[in-house]
Amino acid sequence: MMSTEQDSTLEDPTETTPVEIDHTTGSSMTSSSRGAGFYFQCAFLVVGVVGAAANGLVLYAMVASKQHKKHVLIFNQNVLDLVNCFFAIVNQPFTLSNVYVSGTSGYWLCLTILSSAGSSLAYCGSQINLAAISVERYLKVVHHTWAKKKLRDWMIYSAIPFAWISGIGITVATIIPTTAVVNGVCYSGMFFLSKTGRKVFGIWDFLSFYVIILLIFILCYGRILMVIRHQARVMAAHSDAGGSNTAQDQSNKIQTSVIKTMILVSGLYAVTWAPVFIYFLHYNLHSELTIDENVFYALLSIAYIYICTNPFIYATKFDPVKRVLLGLIPCKKNTQPLGSVDNT
Repeated sequence: MMSTEQDSTLEDPTETTPVEIDHTTGSSMTSSSRGAGFYFQCAFLVVGVVGAAANGLVLYAMVASKQHKKHVLIFNQNVLDLVNCFFAIVNQPFTLSNVYVSGTSGYWLCLTILSSAGSSLAYCGSQINLAAISVERYLKVVHHTWAKKKLRDWMIYSAIPFAWISGIGITVATIIPTTAVVNGVCYSGMFFLSKTGRKVFGIWDFLSFYVIILLIFILCYGRILMVIRHQARVMAAHSDAGGSNTAQDQSNKIQTSVIKTMILVSGLYAVTWAPVFIYFLHYNLHSELTIDENVFYALLSIAYIYICTNPFIYATKFDPVKRVLLGLIPCKKNTQPLGSVDNT
């Protein structure tokens, strides 16, 4: 979730004493330096722009190389991350300008933009999509024979709308009941029915979108690595015996590259999102705490680096995508014809 620089004092419905509440998130927030907080928000905006540009470029490259048809879930992952960055970019000008909201239009602006609902639904969908990618790879590698007979394209494609619908459903269920406009200020994620409700939400969010996702990564990719190593030993034995299967070797090479890519993506997720998840779990479990604005944006910027880095990981692992991206570099275009002439 995003927040703004302007803070207000409002009676917390779960507390008996007033707390300082952030303009858009409704989170209790303090800032030791208003100027520093502004620059942290600007830094987060820059990260969002970089993430949107990176995901947009890779989406173009995947379409141009027709890899979006072969790796539909990875393509969907980039789309979700692009949407996440887009809404983060749209949100920040309102955050930085401390916009005053009122009336019906103000409430809907609060609900759709200021509350970061767009980023939230894309984020939730992306985590579900990451889990779907892990399960898909697990089935295709560990249970190859079964997947070849039973796993149909429609099953994989159905994971795409499921991720989007789930993201929307979770966002609606968590944003609408906890969002309100008070004295021209949008508060989101604040109005829980009780302290217990807030704690339950914090634990559920941490377990669902961090712990469980990591467990899926570990179980799926751990088993996959074991199978790949076993296959490598078998192929090495056949090679020593004088056998050769170029097509099979190429297929295994591509499969291994995809698995390495997803393991790298999963590890990056674990590292970059851990600080913000732990920080908000601690905050939700202790209702007397306030969120430091500088810490909030610093941790959120680190988390969004994951979204910025993912596309570059894909680009370096998928050769067709990499070739398209290299073709966009002017110097590469200029030197390629010279190489062609020399070869002839």
